[in-house]
Amino acid sequence: MREYFLRRLLLVIPTLIGITLVSFVIMHMVPGGPIERAIWQIRMGGAAGGESGGSGGGQIADSFLTQEAIEEMRRDYGFDKPIHVRYLRWVWRMAHLDFGTSYTYGDPVWDVVKSRFPISLYFGSIGFLMTYLVCIPLGVIKAVHHRKAFDTTTSILVFAGYATPGFALGVVLLVLFGGGSFWNIFPLGGFVSDSFEELSFWGKLWDLIHHTILPVICYMVSSFATLTILMKNSLLENLAQDYVRTALAKGLSARTVIFKHALRNSLIPLATGFGHFISILLAGSYLIEKVFNINGMGLLGFNAIVERDYPVALGILVISSVLALLGNILSDICYVLVDPRIQFR
Repeated sequence: MREYFLRRLLLVIPTLIGITLVSFVIMHMVPGGPIERAIWQIRMGGAAGGESGGSGGGQIADSFLTQEAIEEMRRDYGFDKPIHVRYLRWVWRMAHLDFGTSYTYGDPVWDVVKSRFPISLYFGSIGFLMTYLVCIPLGVIKAVHHRKAFDTTTSILVFAGYATPGFALGVVLLVLFGGGSFWNIFPLGGFVSDSFEELSFWGKLWDLIHHTILPVICYMVSSFATLTILMKNSLLENLAQDYVRTALAKGLSARTVIFKHALRNSLIPLATGFGHFISILLAGSYLIEKVFNINGMGLLGFNAIVERDYPVALGILVISSVLALLGNILSDICYVLVDPRIQFR
């Protein structure tokens, strides 16, 4: 088994190279890169100057955009080299934990990402824990009341939630319950209010909870149905086993058999999901954070893609990919720990 996990760790390197190579090539081949955006901004600035100060503003802007100026911009961005040379240089910097400098913020990428880490950690951990705290009891109740009214009704709601993207649900919740709506219960977005620092301790706590409820609901939707149905089916499978019938034949109550025997074995498939905890904490959701204007790593990655901030986008890609690959290995470890019968070879 030790050799198996060692091979899995070694496979992280070629897998990561494949992910980064494909992403790097696609990003640098798509039109509208940072040079094109810089040229567009210069021309728009010249056009604005022409509108306010005369008709010569656009000509002044174009005079700066000589071929020599464009080539200088290409050298500044490192685009004067072939793409395979750029990729190898970027990989060399990654190997030394140098993520480069953000085109948009002008700061090191690691400093920009690190500032968003606590927000993604907050929403990721709460969403992860709340999903398990809700799905496990709901799956158990559905299994106990299999094919009854409660099971049928909740199945409709569960699959309706599964079919609804988290960001789309966020828009609906903001329209119904956000500021300015008929039920003005929750804020329109953000992590905290603008007056957060002026509030008391309990005021800060309530303000944080107030801004957390709607985004966490959207975070839970994506995996809510999967975990609930997995818990239900796993428990139903164990309730049909011989050891359950034997326990009932010995006179044990149904509650004791379910919660002390069948439930423990039914949790084994769900335990494998704990390995993905570290990737869920940081991955966030690009569109959910965009909808709620949460300044976390998801919104940072979204803006980096839109603004063609390649160093930030690739830095987030590397971090997320490494965490996802390590999370897969941790899932296998969790599986072995909760079920000693599993032997990886």
